[in-house]
Amino acid sequence: MGIKAALPKYELYFYNTVLALAVFWSAYCVFDASASNTSRKTFKTSVKPGWHYLGRKMDTADTEWAMWIWTFRCHIVFALTGHVLFAKLCSMLAPQYRSLEYMAYGILAVWTSMGWTYVTLILSHCILLYSISMVKIRWLCFVTGFSTLATFKCEPFLSWQAGFVTGDFDLRHILFYGGCGFTIMRCISFALENCERKDGNYSILELLKYNFYLPFFYFGPIMTFDKFYTQANKSDLSRKERELWNINMQGVTYLGAILAVDLLFHFLYVLTIPADLKLLRQLSDWALVGVAYFNLIYDWVKAAVMFGIISTVSRLDHLDPPKPPKCITTLYVFSETHFDRGINDWLCKYVYHPLGGKHDDVLAELVATLSTYAVTALWLVPSKVVLVWAFLNCFGLNCELWAAKLFSMEPFASFENAMSEAMSRRIRAAVCIFNFWCIVLYNTVLLNSLDFAKLVAKRVLLKGFPITTMVVMFVTYCLIQVIKERERKQALIDDPDPLPPATVDGTMPAGPSTVPPADPAGLAPATAQPLNDPSKQKSE
Repeated sequence: MGIKAALPKYELYFYNTVLALAVFWSAYCVFDASASNTSRKTFKTSVKPGWHYLGRKMDTADTEWAMWIWTFRCHIVFALTGHVLFAKLCSMLAPQYRSLEYMAYGILAVWTSMGWTYVTLILSHCILLYSISMVKIRWLCFVTGFSTLATFKCEPFLSWQAGFVTGDFDLRHILFYGGCGFTIMRCISFALENCERKDGNYSILELLKYNFYLPFFYFGPIMTFDKFYTQANKSDLSRKERELWNINMQGVTYLGAILAVDLLFHFLYVLTIPADLKLLRQLSDWALVGVAYFNLIYDWVKAAVMFGIISTVSRLDHLDPPKPPKCITTLYVFSETHFDRGINDWLCKYVYHPLGGKHDDVLAELVATLSTYAVTALWLVPSKVVLVWAFLNCFGLNCELWAAKLFSMEPFASFENAMSEAMSRRIRAAVCIFNFWCIVLYNTVLLNSLDFAKLVAKRVLLKGFPITTMVVMFVTYCLIQVIKERERKQALIDDPDPLPPATVDGTMPAGPSTVPPADPAGLAPATAQPLNDPSKQKSE
């Protein structure tokens, strides 16, 4: 079954209608639960007065969002604006030295905000990993890098290094962890790329340019060294047509997203409700499912805004940063459930692909996924919740490979080849329902709590059976079909079907030219559609 398999339009309209009604009804149930429980004790600590002209209180349970958007927005705007103006000046006066000038501004900004002892600590880690990279032994770079990263995750090394940063600046504690963690990941990337270089070594100056680029320094996203080195040192600084307009529109979009989130926090208290298990048990099935769904949506929006604003600034510097994360509710396969595309690219390039090979061997895939999620758990700070989340996602990723191998065998392969592409797409969407809810529940564990995830699973699968279970699964099926349709349209844009030239009478020529090109994935149709029948949809 190809990704370009099409469904009738009326069927897609039905799926979209069902999905829209389900989301609207679920949002109404969450709104009703939010409005009728404001007097509870758990609400009094996190639901506080918001925009006075709305006349409603606001959910402020997420301290991270409150810190960046409300408390320290002036600091962030000031730092990024200074970088943009400085970068523009450098690009005009000395574009050939712009990466060096970015480094100088970054060191100065870090020195000003965190102090010279913090800069010295960062430089010591850079020098250590640079020295190890000179040996050009990959495993030694990995061991040194992950050991260094572990010193920021466990005691007494953490307290000892944190002691180098003193002062009463409220943001110092957060900036310390962000700057140190991303520094180590960047240094590992540099060391591994230096091992791959055949002619000599990169200079330590290139490492400092890479690490002290201010927009990426504290909170990423991570761009691997090979990409940064190529883009930061390119001499052609011309822009594509409408590129600057697109950058400005991205900035406006993220500003609109911030306002939309703040507005919805006045009506949907989806961050406070999961903290009250007694209230969760009293909620209706649709309200409980809605809380879990909107939690995932909000977490994606928060990540997209935080990474997107920084990426927009870096695009002004003629860089091509990692894209914002995919929305978690648009994913139905474990292989795409990455929260941060920068970290995902890093893990795939240095851990997952080297160990997994072609990802068709069960044992190699198991080793690759275990190693990848072990690094991820170390990055996220090992804890019970993180380890459970990593194990479940690792198991799910391997299950996908096992299922793919099973259904590629007989008699399953013959059954699928005998049916139409549309029917094959429907069956695959039905199979992905279980996969989708596994992804939702696994990420609910990480975002909220294990108890909340267990409560949602029991309500949907056990207590709500059969009515709630069947309805939720059908709505999920509609969602997956909507996602697949969007993927189909994007696939047609990225790789449109080649059409052979028509003869005089408007039909395809006979003979060898009618045979479609080889399709390694086995997704091409057995026969081609005639050109003179516009009513038939083109599909792979």
